[in-house]
Amino acid sequence: MTQDSRERVKRALLVWAFLGLAVGIGLRLGGYPGPAVLLWQASVLPILAALLVEIARSLGRGEVGLDIVAALSMSAALIFGETLAAAVVAVMYSGGTVLESLAEGRARREMSALLSRVPRSATRHRDGALEEVALDQIVPGDRLFIRQGDVVPVDGSIASETAFVDTSALTGESLPQRLIQGAETMSGATNAGAAFDMLAIRPASESTYAGIVRLVEAAQRSKAPMSRLADLWSLGFLVVTVAIAAAAWWTTGDPIRAVAVLVVATPCPLILAVPIALVAGMSRAAHFGVLVKGAGPLEAMARIRTLILDKTGPLTDGRPRIVSVELHAGFTEDEVLRYAAALDQASKHPVGQAVVAAAVARQLALPVPSAVAEEPGEGVEGLVEGRRVLVGGVDFVAARLAQGAEAAPQSRVAVGAAAGAVLVAVAVDGVLAGTLVMADPLRQEVGVMLAALRAGGVERILLATGDRAEVAERVTEGLGLDALRAGLTPGQKVDLVLAERARAPVMMVGDGINDAPALAAADVGVAMGARGAAASAEAADVVLLVDQIGQLSTGLQIARRARGIALQSVAAGIGLSVVGMIAAAFGYLTPVEGALLQEGIDVAVILNSLRALRIPAAVAALDRPDLVPE
Repeated sequence: MTQDSRERVKRALLVWAFLGLAVGIGLRLGGYPGPAVLLWQASVLPILAALLVEIARSLGRGEVGLDIVAALSMSAALIFGETLAAAVVAVMYSGGTVLESLAEGRARREMSALLSRVPRSATRHRDGALEEVALDQIVPGDRLFIRQGDVVPVDGSIASETAFVDTSALTGESLPQRLIQGAETMSGATNAGAAFDMLAIRPASESTYAGIVRLVEAAQRSKAPMSRLADLWSLGFLVVTVAIAAAAWWTTGDPIRAVAVLVVATPCPLILAVPIALVAGMSRAAHFGVLVKGAGPLEAMARIRTLILDKTGPLTDGRPRIVSVELHAGFTEDEVLRYAAALDQASKHPVGQAVVAAAVARQLALPVPSAVAEEPGEGVEGLVEGRRVLVGGVDFVAARLAQGAEAAPQSRVAVGAAAGAVLVAVAVDGVLAGTLVMADPLRQEVGVMLAALRAGGVERILLATGDRAEVAERVTEGLGLDALRAGLTPGQKVDLVLAERARAPVMMVGDGINDAPALAAADVGVAMGARGAAASAEAADVVLLVDQIGQLSTGLQIARRARGIALQSVAAGIGLSVVGMIAAAFGYLTPVEGALLQEGIDVAVILNSLRALRIPAAVAALDRPDLVPE
C-alpha cells in the first residue's frame, strides 16, 4: 500500500468512527439502545483492527508505542460492554493519527530536481561533423562540443585554447574560472563563456556529477529515522497505566474500574499535543520564510548543537562585488568605474555584470559603447565616448599596454592583500586608469546570526567549503568559528558531517549541488532556496525561502519553542491523565465519564499547543547591536 493510500484509509476510518459515534448517540437518545450499541461496535472494530496491525508492525521493528494503550482501552471497553466509551476513544485515536500524518506530510520528492539537471545527451565530434549522443555512449577520448550555457556532461580535459566555466554548484567557488588547454573540468559545471571542445576522460557513470547523485541517495538511506517525540514517553506511561488498571481490578474485583482507568489513559494528549505544536511551529517558521519539510525535521532542529556552514550562499551571497579601487594616472574612482561599466554593458561575463550593477548603484550615467570586441574569459575592448577602453584580467590588459610590465606587478600586490579577490584592470587610451578589486564579501548579518545561534544553544560552528583555504580564512576572519575545513569534495563534506554527528546533533547549511549529499547526511539539512541549487533544496529538510541567512536563527528559535510547548503539553496531559486514572481506580469516574474527561484534557493540550502559532521572531540585528561579535 502506498503512502497516499494509507493516508486515505486513515481519513476514511476517522469519518466512519465519527459518524458511528454521532448516529449511535442519536439512536440512544431516540430510544433505540440496541441498534446504538451495534453501531458503536461497528464503528470501533475497523479502528481497532487497523490499530492492531500497526502495533504488530511496530513490535516487528522493535518499537513499543502508545498505540498499545489505545488498543487496550478500546478492547476492554468492548469486552465489558462499555461500547459508548469505546466509540469515543476510537474517534479520539483516529483523529490523532490523521493529525499526526498531516503534521509529518511528505518530507521531500526524492531527487527529482537533481536528476533533472543531469544532462541527457552531449554533442560529440565525429567525422568532421557534430552529432547528438546519449550520455551512456560517451567513452574516454571522445571529443565533445560544449555550447555556452551547457552543463558539462562528463569529466574531461579542455581541448580548446581556453574555456570559462562556472563551478559554483560543485565547489562553492562563487567566481567563474578560466581554464587553459589541458586543464580538467568536472561534470556538472556550466560553460559561462564561449563554446569550447573537451576530451572525455571518464564515462558518465563514473563522473563527478553522477557520484554526487549516488552520495545523496546513500546519505539519505543512512539517515536514522526520526522517532515520534510521544513514543519517548510511551513505555513508562504504558507500565503506569497497566499497573493502575490491574490494581483497581484486583483490589475491587470490578473490571469496569479497570476499563475506566484504561479509557482515561488513552494517550490522546500525547498523540495530539506533539503534532499540533510542531505543525503550528512549522506554520510560524514558514511565515518568516523558513520552510520546514515536516514535523520530524522541526523537532530535530530543536536539538541541534553543531552547525556546519558552506561558504558560498550561507556566509557570502555568491555574487562578486567591488571591494576597492586602485587608481592610476590621475583618474577618479567614479571615472574608472564609469568607463569599465560602460564597456561591460556589452558583455555577459558575471564579473562584468557586477561592474555594471555597481555603477548603476552609484547612479553613474553609462554611455553606449561601440566597436566592441570581447575575448571570452579574458576581457573586452571598445570605444566609450570616442576613447579606447580596455577592461579585463591583469594579463589581458597588460599585454595591450605599452607599460604592461608596470601594470601587472601593482595589481598582483592587491592579490596578496585580498585573498580570493578577482582583479579587473581598466585602461583608457593606452594608459592604466585603475584596478577594480572584486570579491564575494561576507553577508552583513552573519556575525549577528552566529552570535544569536550560540546564545540559542548551538555549541560548535564549523565552515566546510570546497573553496581554497586562504579564501575561506580571509572571508571568515573574526567570526570566531570553532573549525574551518577547506578544499573539500562532496564526499569529504559527508564524512565531516558524519564525524560531527557522532558527537552531537548536526545542522548543515549549503546551497550548491556539492552540498546536497552533506545536507542529506546531517540530522537537519538547510538549503538556501532563494538562489541555491534545486538539488540542495530537494536534499534538505529545511529551505530558506528568502535570501537571508539571518532567518536561520529565527527558524531554530521557533523550533526550540515549539518543541518546548509540545513537551509542556505532553507533561500536563500526562499529569492530568494520571490524576484521572487514580480517580477512576477509586470508582469516582465511569468509563464514559473518563472518556469525556479525556476529551476535556485533549482540548486543554490542543489550546496550549496552538500557542506555537504566536512564537515571536528572533531579535533583528538592528535592534540588538550587543549581539554583534567584536
